[in-house]
Amino acid sequence: MKRVILLAVMVLSVVAVGAPIRFAIIGDRTGGHQDSVYEKIVAAVAADTPEFVITVGDQIEGYTEDTTELNKEWQEYKAITAPLSMPLHLTPGNHDITTDGQLGPFERNNGKPYYSFDYKNMHFIVLDVSRWESSDKIPAEQLDWLAGDLGTTRKARFTFVFLHKPFWDGTVTEGKPDTLHKLFVKYGVDAVFAGHYHEYFGGTYDGIKYTVLGSSGGETEPGPTGILYHWTSVTIDDKKGIEITPVLLGGEKRKWDDVTATDMRAIGRNELKGLRFSEPVRVGADLKVAGAATLSIANLSSTDAVSDALRWDVPEGWSVTPSNAAVQVAPGAEDRMTFAVICGARPFPAPTVSLRLPYAPGKTSVVKRTLRVARTASGTTTPKPPAIDGDLNEKCWQNPETRFFDGEGGPAKTDSARFYFAADSANLYLAAVCFDPAVNTVKSQASAPDGAVYNDDCVGYFLQPDTGEGEIYQVYFNPAGIAFDQKITVSDKGEMNADPKWNGTYEVKTRLGKDQWRIEAKIPLAQFGATAKPGQAWGLNFRRKQPGRKANADWQPVSYDPSAFGLLLFR
Repeated sequence: MKRVILLAVMVLSVVAVGAPIRFAIIGDRTGGHQDSVYEKIVAAVAADTPEFVITVGDQIEGYTEDTTELNKEWQEYKAITAPLSMPLHLTPGNHDITTDGQLGPFERNNGKPYYSFDYKNMHFIVLDVSRWESSDKIPAEQLDWLAGDLGTTRKARFTFVFLHKPFWDGTVTEGKPDTLHKLFVKYGVDAVFAGHYHEYFGGTYDGIKYTVLGSSGGETEPGPTGILYHWTSVTIDDKKGIEITPVLLGGEKRKWDDVTATDMRAIGRNELKGLRFSEPVRVGADLKVAGAATLSIANLSSTDAVSDALRWDVPEGWSVTPSNAAVQVAPGAEDRMTFAVICGARPFPAPTVSLRLPYAPGKTSVVKRTLRVARTASGTTTPKPPAIDGDLNEKCWQNPETRFFDGEGGPAKTDSARFYFAADSANLYLAAVCFDPAVNTVKSQASAPDGAVYNDDCVGYFLQPDTGEGEIYQVYFNPAGIAFDQKITVSDKGEMNADPKWNGTYEVKTRLGKDQWRIEAKIPLAQFGATAKPGQAWGLNFRRKQPGRKANADWQPVSYDPSAFGLLLFR
């Protein structure tokens, strides 16, 4: 997620605190960290000389259980923050503790993942929500600790809470119950800070000031007001109470209401529904494209017209006609435009269109939409099911997909791979051959279902049996045949909601060869509520991950957004 906006001058009840007290908050460093940005943020904070510093998580890239690598990354982080002469308190993020296997290295390098401390009659609480996706999923042990800790600090002049993931966005903002918010209200928490989204916004709910900090170094994009990276200064003063002031690189300060949570919901609706391609443009077997793309432009504002020039960002090898056009759409209206698109041989990255759309009276934001392009994989329907033995000798294993891309759309940097698809009336069949001259060193550490298969050598699939419904099934297999899977639903607001408790049924066989590892799998269609008949098309994407080369091979750019999928056509 990438929104970005900053600042906040927020005044709470005035309580005598003596001389002003200042502390600093630093946002996410990682999630595609940008060279030298976090270092500049640290230098700016050090020069401002706050009394102490707190982060909101994602200090290292992580996403590995390799202890040596984790210790190396934590030592690097400590070197980056060495210019801070004042105390530094860390909040763990999902990059810092992705799995329980990363908890030990975190604690050895930084101490307990959740804790509290007092400073001049103020109370500060740091929570660990690194491995959970909602307030009610946090283990009871930590919630009990939190309630007990809050219960003993009712006399604190102010109470602040820090956590990485802003669970309140999507619950409290929409009037839904939230386990943490209920505790915060009960015990009089004054302000809550989070990160994770690499975007800034805030809101006041039941008297509590919630703030999501934007990025301090992780990959992001300019928000509606053009803000990229920042840190946040918090001052407690006798006259002004609590002032929260994000500070951009270069020293510029922004007001809290630059972008509110309400604004962000409107911006999100524009991003979901404002620009839409009705159908994908098909990519040929030769990876060439020639066709027409129809773009729908919906003005969701009831007060302001769309009045802007539509622009295309066209990568090398592509052409789009017309490349720009003036757009006028009345409030509440919709318009359509058709473009001729041609690509010579490299379909990814695809062209991106952008247009300014109103999200509040007098306010607009740039909405971007990547052209929908879809490769087609062939699935053989067979009256005779293959034996699940890992040999791949049956006739149904035909027409393998062999051409893959790296994350930038260039040639894949993995060793070669072949992916096959087949089906009968009851089952989907998947097979893959992953070549590797060092096959005896393939990584296969996950040994239990839903373990960190995605960190091993593995093949991964995104299956969407009904392209109109939005339900996606993500399934990864490692060379031991262990599966990681989850069901992903797309809400009408465009939110991707993963259910890791969903578990499929698989019959899997893997084999190691001289220079390759193979996998063959049988997956009952009934668990998807789906069929696989000739002429039918599923949404599809798939990939190979090869840690030994530190590379992935993607059939299409990997995204949970079904509009970015290709097609599996059963023949």
